[in-house]
Amino acid sequence: MPLSPYASLKIPDFRKLLLSHGTLTLAREAQIVVVGWQMFELTRDPLTLGLIGLAEALPFIAIALYAGHVADRAERRTLAVAGTFALVLSAIALLLLTTIPGVIHAQRIWPVYVVVALSATARSFMRPAVFALSAAIVPRELYPNSVAWRTSSWHLAAVAGPAAGGMLYGFSGPTLAYAVVVVVMAFSLAAIASVSHRAKPTPRDEPLGESLRSGIRFVWREPVLLAAMTLDLFAVLFGGAVALLPAFAKLLDAGPEGLGMLRAAPAAGSILIGMWIAHRPPMKRAGSALLACVAAFGVCMIGFALSRELWLSFALLFASGVFDNVSVVIRSTLLQTRTPEELLGRVSAVNQIFIGSSNEIGAFESGLAARLLGVVPSVIFGGCMTLLVVAVTAWRAPALRKLREI
Repeated sequence: MPLSPYASLKIPDFRKLLLSHGTLTLAREAQIVVVGWQMFELTRDPLTLGLIGLAEALPFIAIALYAGHVADRAERRTLAVAGTFALVLSAIALLLLTTIPGVIHAQRIWPVYVVVALSATARSFMRPAVFALSAAIVPRELYPNSVAWRTSSWHLAAVAGPAAGGMLYGFSGPTLAYAVVVVVMAFSLAAIASVSHRAKPTPRDEPLGESLRSGIRFVWREPVLLAAMTLDLFAVLFGGAVALLPAFAKLLDAGPEGLGMLRAAPAAGSILIGMWIAHRPPMKRAGSALLACVAAFGVCMIGFALSRELWLSFALLFASGVFDNVSVVIRSTLLQTRTPEELLGRVSAVNQIFIGSSNEIGAFESGLAARLLGVVPSVIFGGCMTLLVVAVTAWRAPALRKLREI
Protein backbone atom coordinates (compact mmCIF):
# COMPACT_ATOMS: atom_id res chain seq x y z
CA MET A 1 0.00 0.00 0.00
CA PRO A 2 1.55 3.38 -1.01
CA LEU A 3 2.33 5.82 1.77
CA SER A 4 0.25 8.98 2.15
CA PRO A 5 1.97 12.17 0.90
CA TYR A 6 1.18 13.63 4.34
CA ALA A 7 2.43 10.67 6.40
CA SER A 8 5.32 12.48 8.08
CA LEU A 9 3.10 15.48 8.89
CA LYS A 10 0.97 13.22 11.11
CA ILE A 11 3.87 13.03 13.61
CA PRO A 12 3.41 15.87 16.19
CA ASP A 13 7.12 16.36 16.91
CA PHE A 14 7.91 16.52 13.20
CA ARG A 15 5.29 19.24 12.76
CA LYS A 16 6.86 21.25 15.61
CA LEU A 17 10.32 20.76 14.11
CA LEU A 18 9.00 21.85 10.73
CA LEU A 19 7.40 24.96 12.27
CA SER A 20 10.65 25.91 14.00
CA HIS A 21 12.70 25.21 10.89
CA GLY A 22 10.35 27.26 8.70
CA THR A 23 10.07 30.31 10.96
CA LEU A 24 13.82 30.38 11.61
CA THR A 25 14.45 30.27 7.87
CA LEU A 26 11.87 33.03 7.35
CA ALA A 27 13.68 35.28 9.82
CA ARG A 28 17.18 34.42 8.64
CA GLU A 29 16.39 34.97 4.96
CA ALA A 30 14.85 38.35 5.78
CA GLN A 31 17.94 39.19 7.83
CA ILE A 32 20.28 38.26 4.95
CA VAL A 33 18.47 40.69 2.63
CA VAL A 34 18.57 43.48 5.19
CA VAL A 35 22.27 42.96 6.02
CA GLY A 36 23.23 42.73 2.33
CA TRP A 37 21.35 45.85 1.30
CA GLN A 38 22.46 47.82 4.36
CA MET A 39 26.15 46.99 3.80
CA PHE A 40 26.01 47.60 0.03
CA GLU A 41 24.30 50.95 0.62
CA LEU A 42 27.10 51.93 2.98
CA THR A 43 30.07 50.77 0.87
CA ARG A 44 28.84 50.42 -2.77
CA ASP A 45 31.43 47.64 -3.09
CA PRO A 46 30.44 44.11 -4.28
CA LEU A 47 33.40 42.67 -2.38
CA THR A 48 31.59 43.65 0.83
CA LEU A 49 28.86 41.16 -0.10
CA GLY A 50 31.50 38.47 -0.59
CA LEU A 51 33.13 39.26 2.74
CA ILE A 52 29.80 38.78 4.50
CA GLY A 53 29.73 35.28 3.03
CA LEU A 54 33.33 34.66 4.09
CA ALA A 55 32.62 35.86 7.65
CA GLU A 56 29.87 33.25 7.80
CA ALA A 57 31.77 30.47 6.06
CA LEU A 58 35.01 30.38 8.04
CA PRO A 59 33.60 29.64 11.54
CA PHE A 60 30.75 27.57 10.08
CA ILE A 61 33.15 25.19 8.33
CA ALA A 62 35.92 25.26 10.97
CA ILE A 63 33.62 24.03 13.73
CA ALA A 64 31.42 21.70 11.64
CA LEU A 65 33.19 18.39 12.36
CA TYR A 66 33.31 19.00 16.10
CA ALA A 67 29.66 20.11 16.02
CA GLY A 68 28.75 16.80 14.34
CA HIS A 69 30.70 14.93 17.02
CA VAL A 70 28.72 16.78 19.72
CA ALA A 71 25.41 16.10 17.92
CA ASP A 72 26.13 12.35 18.08
CA ARG A 73 26.75 12.52 21.83
CA ALA A 74 24.63 15.30 23.34
CA GLU A 75 20.85 15.40 23.61
CA ARG A 76 20.00 16.75 20.16
CA ARG A 77 16.89 18.72 21.13
CA THR A 78 18.87 20.64 23.79
CA LEU A 79 21.59 21.42 21.25
CA ALA A 80 19.00 22.65 18.74
CA VAL A 81 17.37 24.88 21.37
CA ALA A 82 20.74 26.34 22.41
CA GLY A 83 21.69 27.07 18.80
CA THR A 84 18.38 28.77 18.08
CA PHE A 85 18.71 30.87 21.23
CA ALA A 86 22.16 32.03 20.09
CA LEU A 87 20.69 33.08 16.73
CA VAL A 88 18.07 35.16 18.55
CA LEU A 89 20.89 36.92 20.43
CA SER A 90 22.72 37.58 17.15
CA ALA A 91 19.59 39.16 15.66
CA ILE A 92 19.28 41.38 18.73
CA ALA A 93 22.93 42.40 18.28
CA LEU A 94 22.29 43.48 14.65
CA LEU A 95 19.30 45.50 15.84
CA LEU A 96 21.43 47.28 18.45
CA LEU A 97 24.25 47.98 15.96
CA THR A 98 21.71 49.67 13.70
CA THR A 99 19.87 51.69 16.34
CA ILE A 100 22.92 53.03 18.22
CA PRO A 101 24.24 56.04 16.22
CA GLY A 102 27.77 55.89 14.85
CA VAL A 103 28.49 52.24 15.64
CA ILE A 104 28.58 51.22 11.96
CA HIS A 105 29.33 53.39 8.91
CA ALA A 106 31.08 53.09 5.55
CA GLN A 107 34.55 52.88 7.12
CA ARG A 108 33.49 50.76 10.12
CA ILE A 109 31.44 47.70 9.24
CA TRP A 110 33.55 45.07 11.01
CA PRO A 111 31.06 44.74 13.93
CA VAL A 112 28.54 43.32 11.45
CA TYR A 113 31.10 40.74 10.29
CA VAL A 114 31.67 39.74 13.92
CA VAL A 115 27.95 39.18 14.54
CA VAL A 116 27.62 37.23 11.29
CA ALA A 117 30.56 35.01 12.34
CA LEU A 118 29.03 34.35 15.77
CA SER A 119 25.66 33.45 14.26
CA ALA A 120 27.45 31.07 11.85
CA THR A 121 29.07 29.35 14.84
CA ALA A 122 25.64 28.82 16.39
CA ARG A 123 24.25 27.44 13.12
CA SER A 124 27.22 25.08 12.82
CA PHE A 125 26.17 23.37 16.06
CA MET A 126 22.44 23.60 15.43
CA ARG A 127 22.19 22.17 11.90
CA PRO A 128 23.57 18.64 12.47
CA ALA A 129 21.54 18.43 15.67
CA VAL A 130 18.31 19.35 13.87
CA PHE A 131 19.07 16.99 10.97
CA ALA A 132 19.76 14.07 13.30
CA LEU A 133 16.73 14.95 15.46
CA SER A 134 14.50 14.86 12.39
CA ALA A 135 15.83 11.42 11.47
CA ALA A 136 15.19 10.19 15.02
CA ILE A 137 11.60 11.50 15.04
CA VAL A 138 10.56 10.12 11.63
CA PRO A 139 10.47 6.37 10.77
CA ARG A 140 13.04 5.33 8.16
CA GLU A 141 10.41 4.52 5.52
CA LEU A 142 9.20 8.14 5.70
CA TYR A 143 12.62 9.74 5.14
CA PRO A 144 12.03 10.76 1.49
CA ASN A 145 8.61 12.17 2.38
CA SER A 146 9.94 14.12 5.38
CA VAL A 147 12.87 15.48 3.35
CA ALA A 148 10.47 16.73 0.67
CA TRP A 149 8.30 18.48 3.28
CA ARG A 150 11.30 19.92 5.11
CA THR A 151 12.86 21.34 1.97
CA SER A 152 9.47 22.68 0.84
CA SER A 153 8.91 24.43 4.18
CA TRP A 154 12.44 25.85 3.99
CA HIS A 155 11.81 27.21 0.52
CA LEU A 156 8.35 28.53 1.42
CA ALA A 157 10.00 30.52 4.21
CA ALA A 158 12.81 31.47 1.83
CA VAL A 159 10.20 33.04 -0.46
CA ALA A 160 8.42 35.00 2.25
CA GLY A 161 11.59 35.96 4.16
CA PRO A 162 13.46 37.89 1.46
CA ALA A 163 10.25 39.51 0.26
CA ALA A 164 9.40 40.59 3.81
CA GLY A 165 12.96 41.78 4.46
CA GLY A 166 13.03 43.82 1.26
CA MET A 167 9.59 45.33 1.85
CA LEU A 168 10.31 46.21 5.49
CA TYR A 169 13.65 47.78 4.56
CA GLY A 170 12.17 49.66 1.60
CA PHE A 171 9.27 51.17 3.50
CA SER A 172 10.58 51.48 7.06
CA GLY A 173 14.37 51.05 7.06
CA PRO A 174 16.60 48.44 8.73
CA THR A 175 15.55 49.05 12.35
CA LEU A 176 11.99 47.75 11.99
CA ALA A 177 13.22 44.92 9.74
CA TYR A 178 15.68 43.69 12.37
CA ALA A 179 13.02 44.02 15.10
CA VAL A 180 10.65 41.76 13.14
CA VAL A 181 13.48 39.26 12.63
CA VAL A 182 14.02 39.09 16.41
CA VAL A 183 10.32 38.41 17.06
CA VAL A 184 10.07 35.65 14.42
CA MET A 185 13.26 33.97 15.66
CA ALA A 186 11.86 34.01 19.20
CA PHE A 187 8.77 32.19 17.86
CA SER A 188 11.06 29.59 16.26
CA LEU A 189 12.82 29.13 19.60
CA ALA A 190 9.48 28.45 21.31
CA ALA A 191 8.56 25.88 18.65
CA ILE A 192 11.80 23.87 18.91
CA ALA A 193 11.61 24.00 22.72
CA SER A 194 8.15 22.35 22.54
CA VAL A 195 9.51 19.20 20.81
CA SER A 196 9.05 16.31 23.24
CA HIS A 197 11.66 13.90 21.85
CA ARG A 198 14.50 13.66 24.40
CA ALA A 199 16.39 10.45 23.53
CA LYS A 200 20.19 10.68 23.46
CA PRO A 201 22.21 8.80 20.84
CA THR A 202 24.27 5.83 22.03
CA PRO A 203 27.69 6.41 20.44
CA ARG A 204 30.64 4.07 20.59
CA ASP A 205 33.37 4.90 23.07
CA GLU A 206 36.11 6.29 20.83
CA PRO A 207 38.68 9.13 21.05
CA LEU A 208 37.73 12.57 19.75
CA GLY A 209 40.11 12.40 16.77
CA GLU A 210 38.78 9.02 15.66
CA SER A 211 35.21 10.24 16.10
CA LEU A 212 35.85 13.26 13.89
CA ARG A 213 37.50 11.12 11.22
CA SER A 214 34.70 8.54 11.17
CA GLY A 215 32.24 10.86 9.46
CA ILE A 216 34.76 11.76 6.75
CA ARG A 217 35.74 8.11 6.31
CA PHE A 218 32.12 7.02 5.89
CA VAL A 219 31.43 9.61 3.18
CA TRP A 220 34.71 8.74 1.40
CA ARG A 221 33.66 5.07 1.24
CA GLU A 222 30.22 5.90 -0.19
CA PRO A 223 30.96 6.83 -3.83
CA VAL A 224 27.39 7.87 -4.68
CA LEU A 225 27.07 10.11 -1.62
CA LEU A 226 30.53 11.61 -2.16
CA ALA A 227 29.81 12.32 -5.83
CA ALA A 228 26.46 13.96 -5.02
CA MET A 229 28.05 16.19 -2.37
CA THR A 230 30.98 17.11 -4.62
CA LEU A 231 28.65 17.97 -7.49
CA ASP A 232 26.66 20.30 -5.24
CA LEU A 233 29.84 21.81 -3.78
CA PHE A 234 31.39 22.92 -7.05
CA ALA A 235 28.17 23.68 -8.93
CA VAL A 236 26.95 26.15 -6.30
CA LEU A 237 30.47 27.39 -5.52
CA PHE A 238 30.85 28.62 -9.10
CA GLY A 239 27.25 28.94 -10.27
CA GLY A 240 25.49 30.77 -7.46
CA ALA A 241 24.65 34.44 -7.94
CA VAL A 242 22.68 35.01 -4.74
CA ALA A 243 25.41 37.00 -2.98
CA LEU A 244 25.46 39.49 -5.87
CA LEU A 245 21.71 40.08 -5.97
CA PRO A 246 21.99 43.54 -4.33
CA ALA A 247 24.29 44.55 -7.22
CA PHE A 248 21.89 43.09 -9.80
CA ALA A 249 18.96 44.85 -8.11
CA LYS A 250 20.87 48.11 -8.58
CA LEU A 251 21.62 47.17 -12.19
CA LEU A 252 17.92 46.50 -12.83
CA ASP A 253 16.93 49.65 -10.89
CA ALA A 254 14.70 47.47 -8.69
CA GLY A 255 15.43 48.85 -5.21
CA PRO A 256 15.25 46.84 -1.96
CA GLU A 257 11.73 45.66 -2.83
CA GLY A 258 13.02 44.22 -6.12
CA LEU A 259 15.94 42.65 -4.24
CA GLY A 260 13.45 40.88 -1.99
CA MET A 261 11.61 39.57 -5.07
CA LEU A 262 14.81 38.33 -6.70
CA ARG A 263 16.02 36.72 -3.48
CA ALA A 264 12.66 34.94 -3.10
CA ALA A 265 12.46 33.70 -6.70
CA PRO A 266 14.65 30.55 -6.40
CA ALA A 267 12.78 29.49 -3.27
CA ALA A 268 9.43 29.97 -5.00
CA GLY A 269 10.53 27.58 -7.73
CA SER A 270 11.81 25.14 -5.12
CA ILE A 271 8.42 25.08 -3.39
CA LEU A 272 6.69 24.14 -6.63
CA ILE A 273 8.97 21.17 -7.35
CA GLY A 274 9.15 20.18 -3.67
CA MET A 275 5.38 19.83 -3.41
CA TRP A 276 5.37 17.83 -6.64
CA ILE A 277 8.08 15.48 -5.34
CA ALA A 278 6.21 14.98 -2.05
CA HIS A 279 3.17 13.76 -3.98
CA ARG A 280 5.12 11.48 -6.33
CA PRO A 281 6.57 7.98 -5.89
CA PRO A 282 10.38 7.67 -5.55
CA MET A 283 12.41 8.77 -8.57
CA LYS A 284 13.27 5.93 -10.96
CA ARG A 285 16.39 7.56 -12.45
CA ALA A 286 17.65 9.74 -9.64
CA GLY A 287 21.26 9.99 -10.84
CA SER A 288 20.56 11.22 -14.35
CA ALA A 289 17.87 13.56 -13.01
CA LEU A 290 20.39 15.06 -10.59
CA LEU A 291 22.99 15.68 -13.29
CA ALA A 292 20.45 17.14 -15.74
CA CYS A 293 19.00 19.51 -13.14
CA VAL A 294 22.40 20.83 -12.01
CA ALA A 295 23.27 21.50 -15.66
CA ALA A 296 19.96 23.33 -16.15
CA PHE A 297 20.78 25.36 -13.01
CA GLY A 298 24.02 26.53 -14.66
CA VAL A 299 22.16 27.55 -17.83
CA CYS A 300 19.69 29.57 -15.75
CA MET A 301 22.57 31.45 -14.09
CA ILE A 302 24.04 32.39 -17.48
CA GLY A 303 20.64 33.62 -18.66
CA PHE A 304 20.14 35.59 -15.44
CA ALA A 305 23.47 37.38 -15.88
CA LEU A 306 22.48 38.45 -19.41
CA SER A 307 18.93 39.55 -18.52
CA ARG A 308 18.10 43.26 -18.30
CA GLU A 309 14.39 42.85 -17.47
CA LEU A 310 13.19 42.33 -13.90
CA TRP A 311 10.47 39.86 -14.89
CA LEU A 312 12.91 37.74 -16.93
CA SER A 313 15.50 37.78 -14.15
CA PHE A 314 12.81 36.66 -11.70
CA ALA A 315 11.68 33.86 -14.06
CA LEU A 316 15.23 32.55 -14.53
CA LEU A 317 15.90 32.57 -10.79
CA PHE A 318 12.53 30.83 -10.27
CA ALA A 319 13.58 28.10 -12.73
CA SER A 320 16.99 27.78 -11.05
CA GLY A 321 15.18 27.05 -7.78
CA VAL A 322 13.15 24.30 -9.43
CA PHE A 323 16.30 22.55 -10.65
CA ASP A 324 18.29 23.17 -7.47
CA ASN A 325 15.67 21.62 -5.18
CA VAL A 326 15.80 18.33 -7.08
CA SER A 327 19.48 18.18 -6.12
CA VAL A 328 18.68 19.02 -2.49
CA VAL A 329 15.99 16.34 -2.14
CA ILE A 330 18.11 13.62 -3.77
CA ARG A 331 21.22 14.46 -1.74
CA SER A 332 19.33 14.74 1.58
CA THR A 333 17.48 11.47 0.97
CA LEU A 334 20.74 9.70 0.16
CA LEU A 335 22.27 11.14 3.32
CA GLN A 336 19.48 9.84 5.58
CA THR A 337 18.93 6.45 3.97
CA ARG A 338 22.61 5.46 3.63
CA THR A 339 23.92 6.71 6.99
CA PRO A 340 23.70 4.69 10.25
CA GLU A 341 21.79 6.51 12.99
CA GLU A 342 24.83 6.74 15.28
CA LEU A 343 26.79 8.57 12.54
CA LEU A 344 24.06 10.98 11.42
CA GLY A 345 25.44 14.00 13.27
CA ARG A 346 29.00 13.58 11.98
CA VAL A 347 28.03 12.72 8.41
CA SER A 348 25.59 15.64 8.44
CA ALA A 349 28.50 17.82 9.57
CA VAL A 350 30.59 16.66 6.60
CA ASN A 351 27.67 17.52 4.34
CA GLN A 352 27.44 20.85 6.15
CA ILE A 353 31.07 21.56 5.22
CA PHE A 354 30.26 20.90 1.57
CA ILE A 355 27.15 23.12 1.75
CA GLY A 356 28.95 25.83 3.69
CA SER A 357 31.82 25.77 1.23
CA SER A 358 29.48 26.06 -1.75
CA ASN A 359 27.15 28.71 -0.33
CA GLU A 360 29.18 30.97 1.93
CA ILE A 361 32.60 30.59 0.29
CA GLY A 362 30.75 30.72 -3.02
CA ALA A 363 29.45 34.11 -1.91
CA PHE A 364 33.02 35.27 -1.30
CA GLU A 365 34.10 33.85 -4.68
CA SER A 366 31.21 35.73 -6.32
CA GLY A 367 32.16 39.00 -4.67
CA LEU A 368 35.85 38.61 -5.52
CA ALA A 369 35.12 37.57 -9.12
CA ALA A 370 32.75 40.52 -9.48
CA ARG A 371 35.50 42.87 -8.27
CA LEU A 372 38.00 41.39 -10.78
CA LEU A 373 35.78 40.63 -13.81
CA GLY A 374 32.69 42.74 -13.24
CA VAL A 375 29.31 41.64 -11.88
CA VAL A 376 27.83 40.25 -15.12
CA PRO A 377 30.94 38.47 -16.53
CA SER A 378 31.59 36.80 -13.16
CA VAL A 379 28.14 35.14 -13.14
CA ILE A 380 28.47 34.04 -16.78
CA PHE A 381 31.84 32.50 -15.95
CA GLY A 382 30.32 30.73 -12.93
CA GLY A 383 27.47 29.27 -14.97
CA CYS A 384 29.93 27.91 -17.56
CA MET A 385 32.01 26.35 -14.77
CA THR A 386 28.88 24.65 -13.42
CA LEU A 387 28.30 22.99 -16.80
CA LEU A 388 31.93 21.83 -16.80
CA VAL A 389 31.54 20.38 -13.29
CA VAL A 390 28.46 18.40 -14.38
CA ALA A 391 30.32 16.98 -17.37
CA VAL A 392 33.33 15.93 -15.27
CA THR A 393 31.10 14.39 -12.56
CA ALA A 394 29.10 12.39 -15.12
CA TRP A 395 32.39 11.10 -16.55
CA ARG A 396 34.20 10.35 -13.27
CA ALA A 397 31.25 9.10 -11.15
CA PRO A 398 29.46 6.35 -13.09
CA ALA A 399 27.83 5.08 -9.88
CA LEU A 400 25.99 8.38 -9.51
CA ARG A 401 25.12 8.52 -13.20
CA LYS A 402 23.58 5.02 -13.00
CA LEU A 403 21.76 5.61 -9.69
CA ARG A 404 18.14 4.51 -9.94
CA GLU A 405 15.46 4.64 -7.25
CA ILE A 406 16.26 6.19 -3.86
